[in-house]
Amino acid sequence: MNYKTKPAIVVRELSKKYRRYDLNRPSTLQESIQRGLNRVRPSECFWSLRNINFEVLPGHAVGVIGPNGAGKSTLLRLIGKVGRPDNGVIEVNGRVSALLDLGAGFHPEMTGRENIFVSGVISGLTRREVRQQFDSIVEFSELNEFIDYPLRTYSTGMQVRLAFAISVHVQPDILLIDEVLTVGDMSFQQKCFDRITQFRTSGCTIFLVTHDISVVKKLCDEALFLRAGQLIAKGKALPVIDEYLNSESENSLQFSVANRTATAAS
Repeated sequence: MNYKTKPAIVVRELSKKYRRYDLNRPSTLQESIQRGLNRVRPSECFWSLRNINFEVLPGHAVGVIGPNGAGKSTLLRLIGKVGRPDNGVIEVNGRVSALLDLGAGFHPEMTGRENIFVSGVISGLTRREVRQQFDSIVEFSELNEFIDYPLRTYSTGMQVRLAFAISVHVQPDILLIDEVLTVGDMSFQQKCFDRITQFRTSGCTIFLVTHDISVVKKLCDEALFLRAGQLIAKGKALPVIDEYLNSESENSLQFSVANRTATAAS
């Protein structure tokens, strides 16, 4: 199927609601009966995303920016089919690779070699494709001498290297990225960035969540600015980045003034 004739990602009226529960809620059925079912019900609900609408064209790179708690990672996960929206529609056209919780599917007792095959198949590759790309995956991870050791002997950084190496060999039409360009040392970070740039040049659609504005400036054509679950701005990357930075400066100034006023009053 030729996915280049339609948008890579379409999001329409997307909303996602979460429930907060009392920290002291019952943990067993017996406790629930003894203390009453009211303690089991959520104490409140909040919308992580509300009425989000946008499209991403094939081959474009889009950065999602905003303060903590804006709903950026929630949006990325829903597009990657990790969870389901409460309202709205998400349409994704093409083969997807997601750099989200790197290494989440690894088994600590399996060797690096075995985890490459398991994780590669889970990511959408066939066993034959994994075999064909195995040497390239290991070379990219720089873990040649450790590849037949159990994963439990790897450091966290080594596990992330291996997970990233597997993910970037899926050859996707769409690449979803959540703050993974900060993995490893500076040399490996640059290696990761260079590989993602290669994807970008080859026509892969990039959808990136990050707090690093410089990455958005370097890599992205467009940007989405989220705040408190609302889509505040979308369009060309630089104007959206400027709007976000101006908004953050205003919020910081207001907080500073309010803090000084409160201090003076006390």
